[in-house]
Amino acid sequence: MANDIVILGDRIMTLLNRKIIVLSLIGVIFLMANLWFAVNWLDEHGVVSWAQHIRAEYITGTAITIVIALMILLVRPKHEAVARTGLFRRCPVCDHVLLGKGTYCAECGSKV
Repeated sequence: MANDIVILGDRIMTLLNRKIIVLSLIGVIFLMANLWFAVNWLDEHGVVSWAQHIRAEYITGTAITIVIALMILLVRPKHEAVARTGLFRRCPVCDHVLLGKGTYCAECGSKV
């Protein structure tokens, strides 16, 4: 039974964990092999060439740039990187910028 437990730093790798890792790797290998056959089947039936035509005609670099710019510009302020640091917060009632760690909004007086 002493061979069933391997200590790696502060974590214990049991026999069950090792079996799960090995079975997961075997599953990934099978999925990758089936992916190769699926791609070849799609190529034989013309789906890949159709998708390339659609990409070349309708998904241009300009369209991708516009979509990315809209995704960046339409993010709510509380999801910005600066807001995540905790330096700047916004009042949920009046959307006023709050500096520091105060518990009340100076603009409208609501509890934050």
